[in-house]
Parts: sequence; structure tokens; C-alpha cells
Amino acid sequence: MLDLRPVIYLIGVLTLTVGALMLLPMALDLSAGNPNWRAFAEGSFLTCLVGAVLAGATRNALGQGLGRRQSFLMATSLWLVLPGFAAMPFMFGAPNVGWTDAYFEALSGMTTTGTTVFVGLDDMPRGVLLWRSMLQWLGGLGIVVVALVFLPVLRVGGMQHFQSEGFDTLGKVMPRVYDISLGLLQIYISLTLFAVIAYMGFGMSGFDALNHGMTTIATGGFSTTDQSFSAFQGPLEYVGALFMVLAGLPFIRYIQLLGGDPWALWRDVQVRAFLRWIGYAVAVVILYRMATGEGAFLDVLRGTLFNVITLFTGTGYGSEDVAGWGDFPLMVVMLVGFIGACTASTGCSIKVFRFLVLFEAIKLRMRQLGSPHQVIALRLGGKRLEEDVVSSVIVMFTAFALAFVLLSAALALSGLDTRTALTAAWTAICNVGPAYGPEVGPTGAVDQFSTAAKWLMILGMYLGRLELLAVLVLLMPRFWRG
Repeated sequence: MLDLRPVIYLIGVLTLTVGALMLLPMALDLSAGNPNWRAFAEGSFLTCLVGAVLAGATRNALGQGLGRRQSFLMATSLWLVLPGFAAMPFMFGAPNVGWTDAYFEALSGMTTTGTTVFVGLDDMPRGVLLWRSMLQWLGGLGIVVVALVFLPVLRVGGMQHFQSEGFDTLGKVMPRVYDISLGLLQIYISLTLFAVIAYMGFGMSGFDALNHGMTTIATGGFSTTDQSFSAFQGPLEYVGALFMVLAGLPFIRYIQLLGGDPWALWRDVQVRAFLRWIGYAVAVVILYRMATGEGAFLDVLRGTLFNVITLFTGTGYGSEDVAGWGDFPLMVVMLVGFIGACTASTGCSIKVFRFLVLFEAIKLRMRQLGSPHQVIALRLGGKRLEEDVVSSVIVMFTAFALAFVLLSAALALSGLDTRTALTAAWTAICNVGPAYGPEVGPTGAVDQFSTAAKWLMILGMYLGRLELLAVLVLLMPRFWRG
């Protein structure tokens, strides 16, 4: 029988942590004399209470390792449970929304999607703005840990390819997992601090820099203003683009880099492909925009570079109206949104690694058609790709495509315009952020969507963040039978 106590214990501890962290925005509002601090105080009390009860009731599970099925449950439960508690301050205080909008915003934050249902951000209490940024920052860190610890063990979407990095099984490598997790935390904090300092150095206020530093490194995209990054056009766009790229690189390579391997990043084939593909996409869109006479070259360069990178990494900031560039540029940015950043980064979507595996599999198949008797090993970056990795990636692509089509159709049936439905499905399942269409508000918020459409997007954000297969496997009776 499946022992749920270790899973419940860890969820209880993390719930308790979320409740304790609510004290930070509470203190900010309290120091500013804003009565909204009570919403965080109430949310913190209830969250800590539930977390303490869960952890206390299962404390006898402390020290027990997680098995394969428990790991699935742990990885999939956190992004369902924690946003429910994180949503409490949104309901108890500003912006005083209902359960659907509060949960939508919290899940969008923790999955680092960045789609928002809130309008009037410029007038919101600073505690609310800080809490939204903190949710994305925490979610981004959690995504990296799940990608490096859980998914390789669970053999989801070709992630078993990364088991050689030291994550064979949770039971065997707990000391290594602890060391890697600590290293990831140190790098994550360092990148965030560098981003905050850089933003401040180029003119952002301290509060704006703190929030945008957190949401940039998390590739989340929540901003402190309804104008998103258009309020910070100029040199700050280059700063944002740089740190979004850094956040889109595999964090395990940073650990190796600091460990004395100066070529760790450049040797990674997906890093080279990621940077190369960014260059291609930026160049193509710039050529199109210049051909249509949109403006001065330097302005077009800056705006294109920033907005292509923000959608490639799934950050979702907007400094210009991308939909206004034309249909061709919109198709390009949607394509890069489907690709996403590198595996083991805070980036979103299918990931560069899986596209490289797919391309290599296609090339191998074409070679085999010409030489059917020749035995050719499939390799990526000099490393042999096992057959189960390739098949897992192909299944991932199939599941992703089916999920996108079904979600688009469901959103259209909910009453959304076709363009809105397609981009809403894209932004949800790819965890990108912006949607485009007549039902999307002038600030990019989806507050006018129906309740059904919002819950469909919630489902899409959840499935996309957890790589689809990690969630779908829970629907199989065989999983519960062991």
C-alpha cells in the first residue's frame, strides 16, 4: 500500500514555509501604514496552522525516503496545494477577488506563467506586489529542483538523459541532492541580487528593481505596473534581456562552472542552440520590421531583442505591442514560445533539449532510409541517446500537441474568439504569460475571461509546468496499484 505520510509531511513543511513567508509582505504593508497587512496576517495564520497540523500528524515519517510513486505525488501535489494557500491574501484583502481569480493569480505566479487577472497594479498595496513577485521567485527555484531531482528519476519527457549528472535515485544520492540543491539556491540568490543591482544601476527604484529582479530570474514576468516593461523602455531592456538569457541557461552548468570547469556552459549543446536560435529569431523579426518601415534601427533592435527573449524564455514581460508588429512576427514569437529555454533552467515550454533530440531522431531516420542495413548510434553533444530517451521525448511532443489542440478547442467553446483561444492555450500550456485577442484587456490582463475559461487556463498552466506526463500518469489505475 502506498504510504502517503512522507508526502504529506513534506507538503506540510512547505505549506508552513509559505505561511511564514507571508509575514514579509505583511511587514511591508504594516510599515507603510496600509491596513492590507491584516490580509497577510490572517493568511499567514491559517496557512501556518494547516502546515503545522499536516507536518505534526506525519512527523513519524521524518527521515523516510521517497519512492517512485511518492515522488510523482510530491511533484504534482505541490503546484496544486501551495497556490491554494498563497491565494488567501488576495481574497482577504487587496484586490479582494473571488476564489477563481485568487487561485489563478497564485498558480500563475508559482508556475512562473505570468498571466494576470489583476488590473490596477499601480495602485495596489506594495505588499501585494511583493507577494506576487515572491511567488514567482519561489516557483522558479522549485522548477529547477524538480527538473534536476524529480523528473530524471521519474523518467519523464527524456529527462532520464540527465541522470548521469548525479541523480540516479533519490534514495542513493540524498547527500548529493542536498549539495546540488544548496548550490542551486546560492546561484539563484546570486543571480537575483546581480539583477536587482543592475536594474537599480540603470534607473529603477529599489522596490521595482527588487520585484523585477525576482521575476526576471524566475522567468515569470509579473511586474509592479499595468504597463509591464513598457514603463522601463531604454537601456533597462538590455539589462532585462541579459538576465533573462542567464536564467534560461541550465543551472547545473553554473554549478560545474563554479566548480572549476570554465567550459561547462559552452560544451552544452543546448546552450549553443539556445543562443543561436535567439539570434535567428531576433534577426528575422528585425528584418521584417525594418522592411515594413516601423522605425529607427536601434529602437527596433532594442524592442525586438527584449520581446523575443522574454517570450523565448517564457518570462512574458512586454515592452511593446508584439501583436501590432504584424502576423509574421507574431508567428515567430509564438514559435519560440513553444520551444522555450534550456532544460534545468527556470524557463518554460517544451525546452531546447527535446527539440534537439527530435531533430537528431529525424536525421537518423532519414539516414537509415538511405542505408537500411547500417547501424547508426543516435548521439547528442557526443553523448549517446538511449532509445527510451528518444521515445520519451516523442511521447512528450505528442502529448503536448494534443493538449494544446484540446485546450484551444475548449477555450473556443467557452466563448473566446479564435485568436484569443489559440494564444490563451499557448500562453497557459507553455507558461509564457501574454495572450492576444479582443477579450484581452489593454493591460494584458485576462480578467474579462469567463470563469470556465480561467479554469481551463489553470489546467493548462498546471499541466505545462509539470511536463504533462508527470500529471497524466496519475490517471492510470496501474500507477495506484504499484
